[in-house]
Amino acid sequence: MGKIISGKKIIFTGEKETFILRAIIEKVRAIGLECRFVPFNVDELNNAVEDTVLFVIYMDEEVKPKEDVLHFLNDKMEEQGSKLILIGEQNDIMNMARHIRSDLLYKTFSRPINNDAFIYSIRDFFDKSESGEYKKSILIVDDDPQYLSIVRLWLKNSYRVFMASSGLQAIKYLGKSKVDLILLDHEMPVTSGPQVLEMLRSDPETSSIPVIFLTGKSDKESVMAVVALRP
Repeated sequence: MGKIISGKKIIFTGEKETFILRAIIEKVRAIGLECRFVPFNVDELNNAVEDTVLFVIYMDEEVKPKEDVLHFLNDKMEEQGSKLILIGEQNDIMNMARHIRSDLLYKTFSRPINNDAFIYSIRDFFDKSESGEYKKSILIVDDDPQYLSIVRLWLKNSYRVFMASSGLQAIKYLGKSKVDLILLDHEMPVTSGPQVLEMLRSDPETSSIPVIFLTGKSDKESVMAVVALRP
């Protein structure tokens, strides 16, 4: 068995740990990854999900979608930035996938599983994970370069961070790239934060991106004016 690599925890889940599933788990452990089997129910999974970066649902004839379990997994994967692999018959995969958010589903494998392809996919997942590809992305928009650098320093270990020094630069960036959150300076020259927000909301491609205003003003009138913009 290879040396266990910290921070690379995988949970395999299903109705029971079959001989075939145990064999798959051993192959994954052999490449140095920490993994274990957990029964397909909320209580068992809840006791084991911490620090899990990849879930694998193994479906045999007995595994059916359980709304409470899948709702729990959707929430936990979103919270932890985890992904999911489904293994099963094609019809079972399609049925289960309907209950999983598409952005959380990493791969699907039909049974009988190709072990080499599965191990390659696991390696590829962790290579991409280490490069930050699966981190949530944040765009910081502020005309103060020093402040941009400070905020980036705070966030860079947990998120992919991009910076724009003006409202127009931010709009131009968002025309080519997507982000999960925008931190937007309220007071900027030329194009102010509220003007940028108005442009974002008027474009279907950017209208749903969450926006948090950054402002040094704390008086009630200024705060209420910002809240009125519905960031």
